[in-house]
Amino acid sequence: MDMRVREPARVAIVTGGASGIGEAIARRLHRDGHHVVVADVRGDFAGAVAASLGSDQVGRASSIEVDVASEASVRAMVARVVADHGRIDVLVNNAGIAGQSAPATDLPDGEWERVIAIDLSSVYYGCRSVIPHMIARGWGRIINIASIAGKEGNPNAVPYSAAKAGVIGLTKAIAKEVATTGVLVNAVAPAVIQTPILDQVSEAHRQYMVARIPMGRTGGPGEVASLVAWLASDECSFSTGAVFDISGGRATY
Repeated sequence: MDMRVREPARVAIVTGGASGIGEAIARRLHRDGHHVVVADVRGDFAGAVAASLGSDQVGRASSIEVDVASEASVRAMVARVVADHGRIDVLVNNAGIAGQSAPATDLPDGEWERVIAIDLSSVYYGCRSVIPHMIARGWGRIINIASIAGKEGNPNAVPYSAAKAGVIGLTKAIAKEVATTGVLVNAVAPAVIQTPILDQVSEAHRQYMVARIPMGRTGGPGEVASLVAWLASDECSFSTGAVFDISGGRATY
């Protein structure tokens, strides 16, 4: 009989985990043995994804409803996960929206604030909430989902481009603050990934983005999830404050 004590599964929160890239990340981390907390503003959808993952010898899953645009909601999520599981090892700040596709001068009042709140402020709230807990345990991995738009700026997507540029700057700054604590903070910058978020943009805007990808295709959510899985692992040990492109050759720096 094997009498060795098994190390408890690492606990990973994936925001926006009910669909698209977030769901793919949740499924990959679950496959890698994490207890995955699927967090989403659509609590019923998050619950359905967690239920589909189930509980087995590979990994476990649960769900929680969260409004990432609210710092109070994010703090409550973190407190609940710590209370339920005793630890948070990985945070994937993935939740986001594309926003409306239109020139900046044509966007409705409030659109800037809406996109910045969901795509940028949420990342700050998540990092701010989990870092003290991770530092206390001496280990942590935070992966922020940025975008190639944050590097190059996409026309007709000014709030989104600005928010994702902010995610990149935020990642680099926070990573330097915690570089000696065992907590690594990195970002992933995808180009166009084939997910339901594409339904939020115009066909012309989608064609513009795909046309700029040298591989001539969109990426798959599973391809992003594979990169995130490495960033969440022990194998990632000397990278922090970095931006990992997954853009089919679009990124040039």
